[in-house]
Amino acid sequence: MSNTNTTEERELGAAGEQLSTAPREESAGTLPAMGAIGWVRWFWRQLTSMRVALILLFLLSLGAIPGSLIPQNSVDELKVQDFQRAHTTLTPVYEKLQLFDVYSSVWFSAIYILLFVSLIGCIVPRTYQFAGQLRSRPPGAPRRLTRLPAYTTWRTGAGPEEVREAAAGILRERRFRTHAVGDAVAAEKGYLREAGNLMFHIALIVMLVAFAAGQLLKSEGGKLIVEGDGFSNTLTQYDDFKSGSLYDDGSLVPFSFTLDDFVGTYEKNGPQRGTPRTFEARVTYAEGVDGKPEKSVIRVNEPLVVDGTKIYLIAHGYAPVVSVKDGSGKVVYRAAVPLLPIDNNITSTGAIKVMDGYRDKNGEKTQLGFEAFFVPTFAGAGKGTMFSQFPGAEFPVLALNGFHGSLGVDSGLPQNVYQLDSSEMKEFTDGDGQKLKKRLLPGETMELPDGAGSITFESVEEWASFQVSEQPGTGWALGGAVAAIAGLAGSLFIQRRRVWVRAVRGTDGVTVVEMAGLGRSESARLPEELGELAGELHTVAPTAPDATNIPESASGSGSEKPSEEPAEGAEK
Repeated sequence: MSNTNTTEERELGAAGEQLSTAPREESAGTLPAMGAIGWVRWFWRQLTSMRVALILLFLLSLGAIPGSLIPQNSVDELKVQDFQRAHTTLTPVYEKLQLFDVYSSVWFSAIYILLFVSLIGCIVPRTYQFAGQLRSRPPGAPRRLTRLPAYTTWRTGAGPEEVREAAAGILRERRFRTHAVGDAVAAEKGYLREAGNLMFHIALIVMLVAFAAGQLLKSEGGKLIVEGDGFSNTLTQYDDFKSGSLYDDGSLVPFSFTLDDFVGTYEKNGPQRGTPRTFEARVTYAEGVDGKPEKSVIRVNEPLVVDGTKIYLIAHGYAPVVSVKDGSGKVVYRAAVPLLPIDNNITSTGAIKVMDGYRDKNGEKTQLGFEAFFVPTFAGAGKGTMFSQFPGAEFPVLALNGFHGSLGVDSGLPQNVYQLDSSEMKEFTDGDGQKLKKRLLPGETMELPDGAGSITFESVEEWASFQVSEQPGTGWALGGAVAAIAGLAGSLFIQRRRVWVRAVRGTDGVTVVEMAGLGRSESARLPEELGELAGELHTVAPTAPDATNIPESASGSGSEKPSEEPAEGAEK
């Protein structure tokens, strides 16, 4: 009896093992053979195990956190410099750990590459084994079906061949793969579970490759444009430009556009006063060198797309139009000067630099510089300070104080166009020896002392800042994400299960029907499904009038039949 039970347990265990397409793992206590080859094999098995892949995926997610919390050189070098000045103690530590360049650091790249290798090493054998499972047939029925978790039986007057044929037809209608093995029909369903699992892992690889390609081949540049001005997609036109290490500067998409008008409206009343309601840039663009001009509107999160390159609207501000005259009354400078916002009400600061054409009262060439402070809606009169109380240009005021001398632009060193280097300049003073400062309304003029000229605040233009991005692989990354979700859903909700139907003629000439099911994992659906299958088969092979048992599902519910005593081997 013990030998019989051992054989049955072995058969049942074999049937259960064949449901899994995962690579078989050795026991934790089994060590590989000593030697270089043995250790390499052991290391490879550990690296390509699902456990290590999940650990690496967790480490990759964990490693990305500093990249979102600490300023990155690849995103904004100025913010990195500000952070370093403010945190002199942490900066050396962060630099050694490469926390200012997380995504290109050695440790992040190592995790990334190991995860990539782990996924490939895990997927290849699983795919091979899954392909073998698809080519194979469901295994034959175990000797004692009563030992399976879902089981039912009854006796019928129909012949065994008729029952098996009917069972095969019913199972095929429910999309089971079926075939006859001896006195039983074996059926299997749920192959898409493992297919979904493989799809999920392949999709992760696609996303990793797409992310890497996007970082290596991307380009990203910024450009500030005043209303009426334009931009052509060449390197010299950008205010700043960054690209991946494999990017070819000659592959810039040829296009151009002009900022016709910027429209910004704001809530004027209530608790949301100052909140933007309209924020859009109206442009005229042309593809290629001789493309036909077309109109378009760029809004926040609604970029203009030209041959795969996206133009985003990212910021807005004001550009006071000023004109400067020398002592003879000659206009030596006239321009709309963009100033940078410093708060939500677009209080702005900047510098006006007159580098050429100006001559002082003695006729000698010199340079002028003005520190500018602008508010679109003035407030603070009589308080010694000025500030903006609304982002719309309802009461614009421009405050200036002037300098003369050398701007330092002839030294060959780069300068910030929004800051004034007054180290080699002298500040203008009025007749009382006080620093020359003045607030101007549109149309007003500030006279420079001793007939040195004047500066006039003529009007206000608006500017918009754009980000021009080209990042290949985003479509692949999106497709990989969708496929990963679909594969994960399939691996979680599709149940892999097998059903066996055995029909044999008893010693009294009555056919005994047995049905049993086995799932790869615990599922409440399996007994229910087996009961439904038994109910359909029972309509073809009903209980014999003189039978002593009726069909019952493994969940304990059966068809409504006359009450009869269950026979030996009923549901377990």
